[in-house]
Order: sequence, then structure tokens, then C-alpha cells
Amino acid sequence: MQFHLNGFRTGDPGLPDAAVPTQEKSAGDTLPVEADVLIVGCGPAGLTLAAQLAAFPDIRTVIVEQKPGPLQLGQADGVACRTMEMFEAFGFAERVLKESYWVNETTFWKPADNVNGADRNCIVRSGRVRDVEEGLSHMPHVILNQARVHDFYLETMQRSASRLVPHYARKLAGLERLPDGVSDGASEFPVTARFERQDAGHEGKTETIRARYVVGCDGARSAVRQSMGRVLQGDSANHAWGVMDVLVVTDFPDIRFKALIQSADEGSIVLIPREGGYLVRIYVELDKLSANERVAARNISIEQLIAAAQRIFHPYRLDVKEVAWWSVYEIGQRLCDRFDDLQPHEMAARVPRVFIAGDACHTHSPKAGQGMNVSMQDSFNLGWKLAAVLRGRSPPSLLHTYSAERQAVAKELIDFDREWAAMLSAPSRKQGDPAGTGVDPADVQRYFVQHGRYTAGTATRYKPALLTGPLAGEPSHQHLAEGLQIGTRFHSAPVVRMGDGKPMQLGEALAADGRWRLIAFAGEGQGGDDAAGPTSPVGKLCSYLVESPQSPLRRYTPAGADPDAVFDVRGVFQQSHHQLPVTAMPELLFPRKGRFGLRDYEKAFCVLEDANQNIYALRKIDRAYGCLVVVRPDQYIAHILPLGDTDALAAFFGGFMLDA
Repeated sequence: MQFHLNGFRTGDPGLPDAAVPTQEKSAGDTLPVEADVLIVGCGPAGLTLAAQLAAFPDIRTVIVEQKPGPLQLGQADGVACRTMEMFEAFGFAERVLKESYWVNETTFWKPADNVNGADRNCIVRSGRVRDVEEGLSHMPHVILNQARVHDFYLETMQRSASRLVPHYARKLAGLERLPDGVSDGASEFPVTARFERQDAGHEGKTETIRARYVVGCDGARSAVRQSMGRVLQGDSANHAWGVMDVLVVTDFPDIRFKALIQSADEGSIVLIPREGGYLVRIYVELDKLSANERVAARNISIEQLIAAAQRIFHPYRLDVKEVAWWSVYEIGQRLCDRFDDLQPHEMAARVPRVFIAGDACHTHSPKAGQGMNVSMQDSFNLGWKLAAVLRGRSPPSLLHTYSAERQAVAKELIDFDREWAAMLSAPSRKQGDPAGTGVDPADVQRYFVQHGRYTAGTATRYKPALLTGPLAGEPSHQHLAEGLQIGTRFHSAPVVRMGDGKPMQLGEALAADGRWRLIAFAGEGQGGDDAAGPTSPVGKLCSYLVESPQSPLRRYTPAGADPDAVFDVRGVFQQSHHQLPVTAMPELLFPRKGRFGLRDYEKAFCVLEDANQNIYALRKIDRAYGCLVVVRPDQYIAHILPLGDTDALAAFFGGFMLDA
């Protein structure tokens, strides 16, 4: 954390001064008349988007929720490695790490082999694996109540310069978009939303707000999606599962490990230990549903759910002392064909104004832990794009990329989720049965290991397009950093900060602040102070970025702004920080900032002395020539270029950015 840039002050350094609002808050708790972005829904997707936009006090963001107040007890609990990396960008990953349960290992249980008189209804452990493959992320897979995730986002919003807080107890009653080409002042705010208040003393009162953009994060029954005429499409649910968060006394040895349990004839269990050391979540497979049957018609009680779990756990005892929460549900995977309000034939002439994210446009089974995680990635993708358009840094056509990127990701994950959920719901193959009857427990374990990158959230890869180079016909330089694949999230690795010798993850520098990152990895052609000297590749790159009229920094950074207001340039060097002083860095890696022109000592890094922790080796970066890694504001790798290919760098940003 950096502070005191524009003068010393006491107090909490993480609490910025409140910005002067561009639109004063209305008296009482009424909605403002206008907003740049209206977010409908305070679920994970909505709060991720609100927290990101709260970083920009010049953007008028309003978030509205139908419930009467913040979530107290959430259904989702799994936080994937990729999501933890994102939480690091929002500044509260350490708090999640401290409070959550860490999923270190997953165990597998199957029916006992029917030999030597063994009871086939007993379960036995059949395997144990690391929950996340070694080196996949510097962050673990953790478990934490969804409501606590909401709390951290709400605090981030409230402590931002925008001081953003939600408006609760409001139900969306209507949403309309004006036709394109309307000439009056309303054309700047073309979407009108009507809300009915549901709080005491205001029941039935209607409020209207006009917005430039609306994002529906209002769940699987999304009113925003319905107003767009879009529907969730997918397989009808035919498997019923129950879930309960319980305090238990048991002799089951793996009660504090994530476990996948397959019984002979009683179904399956997914066991998830919860935070706090005592609570556990148990997903219990129930009977298969008939065609068009809904699980609510079964009138399943908590006593039935507990009894089903006890049968599957046999021969182990499961004494449930308290039920904190429970529910029954149907497994289903459904998806919208688009995540905005345009039809494919309209894209050339129109720009989207209404978007949907999270469960509003895709739903998953809970088995792979994808729902909440993918939802937050949706709005992380959208948030920086809305900010870039509203702040005049990119044309509105940039917003076409949201649906294109995220719908494809959701479809791929749903295909995986469907296969995984079916495998968990299938009966365990009995000993001696012919191949193809039921599922071999060993196959379940193999599938879990093989597809671990999906459950960790790191499998997403955006295809070559406007925001992920190279474009058609351009050469690829992926070989310069084979471990940092274009289109995937930036895979962090350890470095040493040159200015103070602090060991850290390079990913810690990728904050959720809407900026692009240009990370220059120096080659080894020059040593000592010359590694960043004026004639070195890094030195020449920095000179270009500062001096050339075609440089992205010169073209897209507003006059008078700090040099890294739009582009955050970082350097990584192969020398020790004892050999290469920060004062030898080019101006761009040792810049003057703020009203006092203070030096920034945190933009240059060196490798660790431990060869096994060297970022060049870990990410297969060309040691001789180095490279430039272009990272998007949502932490995905947009391009990899030679340090000297400034023409390609200028052409890439010229495709979607506007001159300042």
C-alpha cells in the first residue's frame, strides 16, 4: 500500500478522502434521478462490479437490491484460486485467507469390495489427492460463507472515494430503453428503470431513475433479463440433491477434509468443511426426479436429509447436533445466448446499454463450485470496460467484447459442470459389473485431477480478438514467455522489489483500478547498471513510451495526469537487487509523482536468488531477449511482444483506445 503521495496525514491510510460527488445524494434514501451505471442486485456479481466502479468517483454508480438489507447467510461458499487472486486486486484477500477454511486435500470414498464377507454397504477410502495442483496459483482454494464475501465488498465500496452504498428494499418494476437516435437530452440516459419500494413506511412508492448503462445481477429469475426478452436455456433438472450446514459429532476420519463419497446403493455425498473448525457442509444425493417433476413437490424434510446422509456414511456414525442452514434443489445447467440487449445483426450499428451477469445469464450445479466464482469474473470483465467508455478512454464499441468473451467462457464451464455433475450423480459401479454400468470411483478421482484447472478457475482463455492479440496476420511472440499464455490470467510468481528488497508476488501489483499493465522483462544481454541504461532494450522501450507521439502513454494519458494514470509500467530484471540499484532505473520505472514530485520506489523488481523460484524459469520467459507482457485491467494477458516492437504495441492499443 502506498500513501502520503500528496502530503502527510494521520489516520487510516486505507481510507481515501471522500470525493466531491458529481451528483448530490437525494434527501432521505430516495434514488437519484440519473446514473452512469445502474446495477440491479447485490449478489456477488453486482457487488464485484460496484466495488470496481467505486474506485472511480467521477462515475455515478447506483446499486439497488430487492432484499431489505445485506445478506446474512449465503448459499455459496467455495472461493476458487482465481477468485482469491481477484480478491487480492480488491485488497481484502488477506482477510479471507485468515477467516476461511483452506481446502488442502480431497479424499475419495467408495463402497467396500465384497470380499472376505465385507459389508458392501460400508464405505472405504479409495484415494487422496492435493486439491489444487502444485504451482497452479499462489492462492489456495478456500471456503467462506458468501455473506462474508459480501461484507468485504460492501466495506470496500463504503471506504472508496465514492463512499458507495446500496439502496435496499426496491423491486424492479420496469425497464425500458429508448430507441437509438432520440434527439432530446434523454438520449444521454437512454435506459429508464422503475422500482417499487418495499421498506416500512414507503410500501408501494415508485421511483424512477435514468441510466446510461444498466447491469442486471439479479439472479436466475432476473427481471432485467426478462425485460430484454432473453431466456435461460438448458437441460431440465432430473436429479435432486439436499444440502445442509451442520455441527456434528462423528467418527468419520475425514470430516475436516473435502471428500467425495460414493456408496453402493444409497447415493453420493460431497463433503465440504466450513470455516471456524467445526461446521461442515454436506451435499446429499436424493432420488432421481421424474420428467417435469420439481423437487419442491417431494416435501423433503431435514430429518429425511439427515437420515439419507447417515445411510451413506455407514459404518461411520453421524450425530447432527445443530442445523445452521439447509435446502433442497435440482441440478441444472442453463445459459443465455447473449449477455447484452443486442441481437447479432445489430452489433455493427448499435452498442449495448443493458447487460446481465452471473446467475442472470448462466446457472451451474454447486458440485464444481463455479456459480459464485464465474459470476464475479463476469462483472470484473465488464467493470473496467464500462469505466474506460464512461471516462472517454475507449469507444462504446468496446462493450461488444463483454458478451463475446464471457458467454463463450460460461458455455465451456457449463459443459464441464454438466459432465462432472452427471458423474457424481451416477451410481457407483459394482464389483463384477460389466464396463459401462455405473461409474468407477477411480474414474471420478482421475477426472477430478485432470480437470482441476476448471474448479480452480484458471482454465479460462480468451480467444484472439480485439483485446487479445495477435490479430490475424500478425506474428505471434508467445515463445518469449511460454508460461504466460495470451488470453489466460496473469500467472503470478515471486519477485524481489528492487527499492526495498521486499519478497512478494508480482501479481500483488495488479490492483483493480482500471489500469493496463506493461510489464517489461529484461533480457540478460547487459549486466549491472546497463540492464536498464539508455541503450538497453528496457531503456529504449521506456524512452519510447515517454517521448514518442505514437506511444500509448503519450496518446491516451490525459494532460497533467501522473505518468501511470492509465498505464502502469513495471520492470523485472535478472540481476540481484544488491547489484542493480533503483536509482539506475529509467525515469518511467522511477517516476516523479504527485504534487511534490515524490519518487515511486515500487515499480522495478528483481528475481529471487533461489533458482527454483526464479520468475523467468517458472514462467518460461526468454532469458536472452526478455519480452513485454501486456496485461488487461482484469488481469488477463492481452499480448506478448519483443521489447523493441513498439509499432505492434501502438497498433494494438490503437484498435480500441481514444486519444486523450
